[in-house]
Amino acid sequence: MKNFKLLKIEDSLKYSLEIMKFSIPTPIQAMAIPVALEGNDILGTAQTGTGKTLAFSIPLVNRLILDKNAFALVMCPTRELATQVMAAIKSIIGEKINIKTALLIGGEAMQKQLRQLSNRSRIIVGTPGRINDHLKRRSLNLSATKYLVLDETDRMLDMGFTPQIEMVLKFIPKDHQTLLFSATLPQNILRISERYLNRPKRISVGSTSVPIAKIKQETLQVYKENKYDELIDQFLSRKGSILVFVKTKRSADKMVKRLKEEGHSADAIHGDLRQSKRDRVINSFRKGIKRILIATDVAARGLDIPLIQHVINYDLPQVPEDYIHRIGRTARAGSVGSALTFLTSDDRLMWNSISKLIDPNFKATPRDIKKNSRKEKIKKIRPHIIKKENLGRKKNLLLTL
Repeated sequence: MKNFKLLKIEDSLKYSLEIMKFSIPTPIQAMAIPVALEGNDILGTAQTGTGKTLAFSIPLVNRLILDKNAFALVMCPTRELATQVMAAIKSIIGEKINIKTALLIGGEAMQKQLRQLSNRSRIIVGTPGRINDHLKRRSLNLSATKYLVLDETDRMLDMGFTPQIEMVLKFIPKDHQTLLFSATLPQNILRISERYLNRPKRISVGSTSVPIAKIKQETLQVYKENKYDELIDQFLSRKGSILVFVKTKRSADKMVKRLKEEGHSADAIHGDLRQSKRDRVINSFRKGIKRILIATDVAARGLDIPLIQHVINYDLPQVPEDYIHRIGRTARAGSVGSALTFLTSDDRLMWNSISKLIDPNFKATPRDIKKNSRKEKIKKIRPHIIKKENLGRKKNLLLTL
């Protein structure tokens, strides 16, 4: 499928895609959409930023146009991702397709969601926790669900949503189509697919662990006490928007407070913010009002902001796979981007795990942290290369991925 015009979909949906100027599909869209339109279950993997949302949304909307009694449910790990998926679906529906929607996420008024559900909304997008809340209140009826999407499933499992997902699936009739999409494919995903998917078609675009090729990856060895000063240097030397990942909510708030006091245009996003505040923060960053966004891993997936030109891992993630999702916030939809990772002596074990994830042939080598880290050169990361460099009087073996 080389062009959206070749798709066997309803005319009203084709019209919407033309209005949105969608013409050439991404690889995951070209592979997944025709298979989904045939009614097959899908186990799909693709790196973030490759167009997975449209890959499941087009068949979803087409199915509901054809079957006026069918409902669809899309489950996402975070409020941000659910909100963005809903926005994408609404843009596809446009003005010509009369299908009502309901967004069920935490942090938003229950009454608003109850009104949407009472209006016979046939497309439900939400997070597992809030979907379960509505099921318990009996305000959500999934008995007519014919199309189920589990988006960023690996992330949902990492966040401990397995019981909630399984509870939701008990309310969905056996006769339905399931599309499971994930950026990585660990064993727990395979187990879920075997249990809940019916002879799924396996669709994979690119590697499930190697970061997007258009991301320029680098590491910078630093001492803990120099990290903040190094970060400021990076802000001054780089142009464009910057997404900085830190380990905790407290660190994010503390850093933003200090940055604002020093005159930097910065804001924070993490799980403790109310949905309205999170939306304001994201919108101001998306519009370029704020240049720097300090985030915890709540933003590692789902944030589709084309403006992001640089990702800086101020702290390493707690799970190796999250490194892939963090740096995937840049280089979205074919653009280029850069990712810089700060490494201290305490980061060696986690960095080895990340390196092993990206390159299975990776072997750990000892490395020193140079005292004068502010003069330390940034190390470029390249696939499968171990590079020896002479730094001052010491020879360091520096692994580059």
